[in-house]
Amino acid sequence: MFGIKHRKVGRLDFIVAGAQKSGTTALHYFLRKHPQIVLPDGQELHFFDDDEIFSRQPVDYELLHTHFRKRPVRLLPVRLGLAGEVTPSYLYWKPAMERIWNYNRQIKLVILLRNPIDRAFAHWNMQRFKDREPLGFLDALKEEPRRIAQPLTIESRRFAYVDRGFYSRQLDRVFKFFPREQVHIVKFEDFRDRKQEKLDGIFEFLGVKSLRRIRDKDRNIVPYEHTMGPEERKYLSEVFSAEITKLEQMLGWDCSDWKM
Repeated sequence: MFGIKHRKVGRLDFIVAGAQKSGTTALHYFLRKHPQIVLPDGQELHFFDDDEIFSRQPVDYELLHTHFRKRPVRLLPVRLGLAGEVTPSYLYWKPAMERIWNYNRQIKLVILLRNPIDRAFAHWNMQRFKDREPLGFLDALKEEPRRIAQPLTIESRRFAYVDRGFYSRQLDRVFKFFPREQVHIVKFEDFRDRKQEKLDGIFEFLGVKSLRRIRDKDRNIVPYEHTMGPEERKYLSEVFSAEITKLEQMLGWDCSDWKM
């Protein structure tokens, strides 16, 4: 039998740090089902990408920890639960990795990466669904450089459909601060198609037991107003061609499916 206890969180043990529209909501669902893991009262806390919080020194980390106060931890008899959170924009937000490193240099990071072409289209579709995007997909892609030319703001990053897909430079920031053994990177398409295997790997990385027979559930499903057109896919294939090759070399992945 698992005991229900309340754990006072003093430091997070792990963060799911990205990427947006790459399966992080589904992973959050499975993490929440694990009896050795405690998550906060909201999915995306946006603590380490909140510039206002970090403009005040010293940083008040209790603003982060307070989100865990009301969450019970179903503790296994042999070990304490792990505390973590899921905010996919941390991978993209330039100061976030240094802030996380200053907070806990031993923290573990989980990152999911999706074909940047499909990720961009899913991102645009989400913005359309939320009535934030008046432009068609191709027009939005061509307008993006102007939109994000200003220093990063919450508003500008909403339209970073292409920029968020340059994963290699985002991972460069991760590895500037964290050794590779503290970072677990999963290909979204593998997570989608071989979920139990990839979940086992994530749980092993975090140091908790695997879970079996968890009922899968579609999360964060946004209806598409149309599929991506051939002109749009061709445009993005040219944009991301060199980046995908660079990522293959960096991670030792086969991303041939991303080039189709």
